Amino acid sequence: MSRTEPLVLGLGLVKAVLVAVLVVEVVGAAALSRAELPPPSVNISLDAAPEERWRPLLEVFDIDYLNKAAAEIIDTTIPKWVHHAIKPVVAALEEYMPQPYAGEIRGLASHLGGGLSDVIMLNFAYEVSAFCTSIVAQDKNGHVYHGRNLDYPHPILRNMTVNVVFLKNGKVAYQGTSFAGYVGLWTGQSPHKFTVSGDQRGTDHWWNWWKNFVSAVLYRRSPVSWLVRETLEEAENFQDAVMRLSKTPIITGVYFIVGGLRAKEGVVITRDRQGPADIWPLDPVNGNWYRVETNFDHWRPPPATDHRREAANKALNATGQAHINMDTLYQVLSLYPVCNGITVYTTIMSAATPEKYDTLVRPQGCPYTY
Repeated sequence: MSRTEPLVLGLGLVKAVLVAVLVVEVVGAAALSRAELPPPSVNISLDAAPEERWRPLLEVFDIDYLNKAAAEIIDTTIPKWVHHAIKPVVAALEEYMPQPYAGEIRGLASHLGGGLSDVIMLNFAYEVSAFCTSIVAQDKNGHVYHGRNLDYPHPILRNMTVNVVFLKNGKVAYQGTSFAGYVGLWTGQSPHKFTVSGDQRGTDHWWNWWKNFVSAVLYRRSPVSWLVRETLEEAENFQDAVMRLSKTPIITGVYFIVGGLRAKEGVVITRDRQGPADIWPLDPVNGNWYRVETNFDHWRPPPATDHRREAANKALNATGQAHINMDTLYQVLSLYPVCNGITVYTTIMSAATPEKYDTLVRPQGCPYTY
């Protein structure tokens, strides 16, 4: 052995130890952060009258804070002159809204002590500016995993995030993650049936939201989040969910990402207002064991400044199908820029193991160090 060999071996050992420590620290930090910030959870009984269903929110949120937060969201989403101009129209259109949403929104206004038109506008303000990343993936054994980051340009929503468990006859009918004061769902699962998330399609402008709202009410088109919730409540299985989410007329274009119970039960549905523009299923036999959807059509390149799709694809390929699970999928969704400064929460779910439904609020978004 030469005189330099012990030094080389020593440096190699130190390097290996440092790498091992770094890995432990990163994994430990990820596990710790994942456990530290779950949102509060409320049970909503579907057996109760719609006007009374959301009263449990008052047990976990301060009413004054919710009212101030709602006003901030409305004011930052809808310019004040538009707000005041359309307020009478919004109030008049309430009678055209379908049940149970009309009753639930009316009940929320009563519980919060605010104006009905403000709660209606809050619910429709949530229907715009949802920039998200959703992933559905299948492992080597045919298990399907579904993860999503929900991005909104309203930091205050991190304090309004809530897990909602909808009960019927005392049993869990479905569950999801939402925001206090919002009756819709963009993320949810029907136990032992399917999981679903919605991603905004493309970018829209603030002045179009009220056009969509009027269109939804007068032409009986469903807001995206209402259709997600109705599908979770009514669909019998993965195939039924895909049909409902593909064909029901909706307020605006969107991507629905759906995961099922069995191998190959994963799909991205690209929606126009009237019907599907594209169906993009898992195809694991040909190596397509995952699908990544952000906010742009998968067959077109994303904007040059948006690297979420590219980063997610690279991370999933590096992970490999043999190693994909709920933990590794969470790690992919934690990488920058998949997770970024406006990421509000991350959800990991699998319809086959509904008890493992897990949401983490990102208190400061995701820094560049992920």
